[in-house]
Amino acid sequence: MELIADIFLVASALGAGLYCFVLSRRLRRFTDLEKGVGGAVAVLSSQADELKKSLDSARATSDQASDELKSLTLRAESVAQQLELMMASMHDVIPEKDAVEETDTAGATETAYLPKDEVSTEPESTTELTVKPEPKRAMGLMFMRHTRKVGEGTA
Repeated sequence: MELIADIFLVASALGAGLYCFVLSRRLRRFTDLEKGVGGAVAVLSSQADELKKSLDSARATSDQASDELKSLTLRAESVAQQLELMMASMHDVIPEKDAVEETDTAGATETAYLPKDEVSTEPESTTELTVKPEPKRAMGLMFMRHTRKVGEGTA
């Protein structure tokens, strides 16, 4: 009986040795850097590093573009305010050509209603003061400024 037990013991030891040998070969192939999972992990690691570098570069570029856009926006707003002031100041100014035409047409309409014998063909005296017509005023709002909250327009 002891002999049979020893034979089973030697056979099981050989079976365990063979099983360990097969497992070691599989593990070696699994961790191989060219074909196995080790290679895939190495490739993924290098790709992650490259992706991080490109992401940092893209972030720096977008930050720079954002700063440039902010400065251009501020500049555009200041120019818009200056243009609004210029347009507002232009409402007070009447071009001389329009003023002369208005006085000519006003005189013509006054003489059109007078009888022909009362209409004088002589030029009026230059010593009389001429009444200047009132400047044209804009009808309604020309510009409407929208107010922003303090942190609304800036990022």
